[in-house]
Amino acid sequence: MMLVTSLSGGGRFYPFVAMGSAVLLALFVIVRMFVPIRPRVQYRALAACILLIGLTIAGYEINRAYVNSIPKVSEQDVDLDAYRPFQPAGRLAVLDKTATLALSSDLPKMDGATALYPLYAAFAQAVYPQKHYDRYDSEVMVNTTPTAYENLIDGRVDLIFAAGPSDAQLEAAKEKGVELKLTPIGREAFVFFVNAANPVTGLSSAQIQEIYAGNVTNWQQIGGRNEEIRAFQRPENSGSQTMLEKIMAGRTLMKPPQEDVVSGMGGIIAKTSDYRNYKNAIGYSFLYFATEMMRNGDIRLLAIDGVTPDISTIANKTYPFAAEFYAVTAGSKNPHVALLIEWILSPQGQELVEKTGYTPLHR
Repeated sequence: MMLVTSLSGGGRFYPFVAMGSAVLLALFVIVRMFVPIRPRVQYRALAACILLIGLTIAGYEINRAYVNSIPKVSEQDVDLDAYRPFQPAGRLAVLDKTATLALSSDLPKMDGATALYPLYAAFAQAVYPQKHYDRYDSEVMVNTTPTAYENLIDGRVDLIFAAGPSDAQLEAAKEKGVELKLTPIGREAFVFFVNAANPVTGLSSAQIQEIYAGNVTNWQQIGGRNEEIRAFQRPENSGSQTMLEKIMAGRTLMKPPQEDVVSGMGGIIAKTSDYRNYKNAIGYSFLYFATEMMRNGDIRLLAIDGVTPDISTIANKTYPFAAEFYAVTAGSKNPHVALLIEWILSPQGQELVEKTGYTPLHR
């Protein structure tokens, strides 16, 4: 079992090695049968083939170990249990006074983006009754933006907390006859980051577009070192990928870096690579996730058009990639949904927006 697990981590590499080894062995047998070669030469040839295969595998494993040693910025690396409501030593923001809304039954079922989970979990902790809220099966779930929109459109949840929907998500809602209602509840910055050792400290909006269109491919073209740019992306229909598409304003995105992973059925599939902090990498996320949930001191946020992303530049709207995030509904009949959203827009709800680390609507 351990061997299978180890080999499956090699993606498509080990199947090719196995096929190549089989071909070499077959050739060795055929040559041995029909070509008169001295045994010593035969065994030397076999030993050379085995050595070649061994060196190939060793080189692959050394490279894989190097890649895996490079830190990632990934949702999988965040301890989301620390943000579950009513955790004894949790990280959720709390109100100064008791909430003016208290729900005890017919609790609206929530879902949403990973980056917003600390916020809507804080809403639930303030308003919902104290109990265990499983992250994947309760009234307060966190299934990432793409799944959250699917759950909302299919009627499995009452509201979600996320960035605006992608074109594909809007189309999916239309096909189901569902109308999405987006209620702004706060503002956030969409940020780009690089390795902290990268000498580039800022880019223009146009340079971002050129990088992700595949037209600018070397850091030297934009004031950096003579190194190829590794421009990471996020999975399709995620909140951050939808934001990048809006920034691109209709321009075609370059193909993202991909990696092989083992699917649930045991096969090998290609997925969009998580950001790895190579010295020549660039990636993106939302400000709170990149600075508070990840707390990665090895990355540096880039100024865009000369403006650094922070609470003040989001509030005064000088940072160019700031946008509202939403409580999104789809016609739920739960009577408490409207009450909850009204409370979120109240001073107490906006207090939690700010205490969590986001920018309230009116600051």
